[in-house]
Amino acid sequence: MPLTTESGIELGPGLFFADGKRKVDYVLCYKYKKRRTSKPRLSLSSNGSLPIPIPMPIPIQGRWEAEAESGEPGAHAGDAEESKLTEEEKALMREEFEGGLLEAGLQIERDKERSNGMGFIRLHIPWSILSREAELQKIKVAVKKVSSFTQSFELFQNLNTVWLFIINTLGEVHRSDILVINCYNLGIYCSVMFLCVFQLLHEEWANYGVMHKYQPVDLIRKYFGEQIGLYFAWLGVYTQLLIPPSVLGIIVFLYGILTVDTNVPSQETCNDSLNITMCPLCDGVCDYWRLSSVCSLARASYLFDNGATVLFAIFMSLWAAWFLEHWKRRQMYLKHTWDLTSLEDEEVLKTKIICMFSWQQEPESLDIEDHLPGYLINISTLLLLIFITFSAVFGVAVYRICMLSVWSMNPDPEAKASVRMTVTTTGIILNMLVVLVLEEVYGAIAVWLTELELPKTTEEFEERLIFKSFFLKSMNAFAPIFYVAFFKGRFAGRPGDYVYVFGDYRMEECAPPGCLIELCIQLSMIMLGKQLIQNNVFEILLKKMYRTIQEQKGKNRGAEDEDSETEEKRPKQQFDKDFTLEPFEGVSPEYMEMIIQYGFVTLFVASFPLAPAFALLNNVIEIRLDAAKFVTEIRRPDAVRCKDIGIWYNILCGISKFSVITNAFVISFTSEFVPRMVYQYMYSVNGTMSGYTEHSLSYFDVSNFPSGTAPNTTLITGVSMCRYKDYRDPPWATDAYTFSKQYWSVLAAKLAFVIFFQVSI
Repeated sequence: MPLTTESGIELGPGLFFADGKRKVDYVLCYKYKKRRTSKPRLSLSSNGSLPIPIPMPIPIQGRWEAEAESGEPGAHAGDAEESKLTEEEKALMREEFEGGLLEAGLQIERDKERSNGMGFIRLHIPWSILSREAELQKIKVAVKKVSSFTQSFELFQNLNTVWLFIINTLGEVHRSDILVINCYNLGIYCSVMFLCVFQLLHEEWANYGVMHKYQPVDLIRKYFGEQIGLYFAWLGVYTQLLIPPSVLGIIVFLYGILTVDTNVPSQETCNDSLNITMCPLCDGVCDYWRLSSVCSLARASYLFDNGATVLFAIFMSLWAAWFLEHWKRRQMYLKHTWDLTSLEDEEVLKTKIICMFSWQQEPESLDIEDHLPGYLINISTLLLLIFITFSAVFGVAVYRICMLSVWSMNPDPEAKASVRMTVTTTGIILNMLVVLVLEEVYGAIAVWLTELELPKTTEEFEERLIFKSFFLKSMNAFAPIFYVAFFKGRFAGRPGDYVYVFGDYRMEECAPPGCLIELCIQLSMIMLGKQLIQNNVFEILLKKMYRTIQEQKGKNRGAEDEDSETEEKRPKQQFDKDFTLEPFEGVSPEYMEMIIQYGFVTLFVASFPLAPAFALLNNVIEIRLDAAKFVTEIRRPDAVRCKDIGIWYNILCGISKFSVITNAFVISFTSEFVPRMVYQYMYSVNGTMSGYTEHSLSYFDVSNFPSGTAPNTTLITGVSMCRYKDYRDPPWATDAYTFSKQYWSVLAAKLAFVIFFQVSI
């Protein structure tokens, strides 16, 4: 029968011992099979001294040969010994381990074992032991015992200390660590769980009905510990501070909508009476085309490429510094409130290092063996992955080049008119899919590379893994955007002297309005598509599939029980449900997702002012989605005490500083802001933008086309001159087709603006 606390919260079955008074603090899970022998179960009695001797696994000979065969560095004998242990031996080791816990003062309750299936051992740590450990660890808790429900919330933040206490009951710390590791490696226990008591958190936090409320950060910290509490506190601060740039970004976008009809360059582009004929987009099969055919593209480009965008980019650079400073203040407040100011960093040895040193054997010979150092493998692998990333970007660019030539052969005039937009859209979708696939691959490779380095402590392992994962995943996510922003169209050449790839295909060019609109589309598609697919496919669908599979396995185990008809079935308990949940994998994936989003918001905000608004909308949903995942979809994790967000803050600082540089170059070299200002104040007759479109296009004599590159057939007759986007001297000048004085003036102004932007910030 469910129990009810003093606060009125109903607790499910299995959270207390059979007496209904002692709360279950830990659950040890193990698998067992039907014993095929009629011999009585073995047991050993303690001689009254602690620790009780536990049989340790005997290292097998040729450990290094086993590593070579498995392909995994650090593979130890425990993995090989697991299949050699019988059920009786596993039961014996469980008895010895649990006997030590009983003598140390813990209380144990277990169910009667059936023929085969899952076994659950419930542990209760008495209040006296908890108080003693809190005193030894200098943890501030209540001096009087309160209600069991409140007590569990107040003390769960320190239950990691309880786990250290459990393993310390069987001997010195390093020996007991090895013992617990062996309990997992040898299949003696398969999991250690805290039971979920999530009713209060679900009502106050983990549902979409309370999206308008602030997060109960203190309650989160008491339930999950400081590490997860700091993550949700940081996410809340980040989401809250996205409101001002979101509002301002929408205002900038609305300004573009309201003033697009008065924009002179857009009007000139859409003016059919100017009769501007542009040079072909590809050789042979592509025809001449009218500039007015990209009217809609020019108008759309102005929505994101106007004077207000520059001011917004300056604001976002200042906002990034404000956000970091605000979080530092919030973090200091939480450190003081949560009593973390005196917390010292503990150097916890990684389990693989403990096992490797424990099972280290003296070498049989003193012969020197050749081996490849780990750092060489790391460097070579990282260089290979960088090459793969850039190759993927180049491959998508080649796809666009080839598709432009193929679809230009379509005899349908309407299809030809939309060929540029079709190629751009399909290329962006392909880029997004490549980014999603490579991100999953790079995550697994980062783990493998970090394990090769054999970092000695858990903290060192986490920092190295985070750095590698961020480097690979950020490079993968931002490489397509950097290509469009700073490289596309820069090395395409000019009519009569184009740059070719694979002999016959010209490098792609930007449209006359510039590459900014394509950069905007690319950024929005990757940012929104990545978050949408990750949230709905990876975080919801796949986790539900995992839970369904685990529940089905549990049903199958029950159906296969040979004695299920004669044995009494107990009702389903909370630990049965918790065992089907997905194991906790840390908060690094959650941080990584948000840090990559922060990069999208700050690095290229000059090209997409709506990025903060989309990030805000995503984060409002993400907070509750993550809350529901932590509360109901994963096992309750260990409470980890930490005083800050660690290396993630340094990464945020690096992104914020780098965003000043990227936004300065986007405004200078990708947008049309600087060329327009140069024309208005240096070359315009009346000081307005009138005539800018004509000024920004150069002439090309069609008789200068190399053989085979001119259009085979054309619908526009009588063309002697075509235009292209560049600042070059006309064909009748002495130095035909060389860069003009206007080109050098614009380049100098662009470089001056980059310096001014960085100095002003």
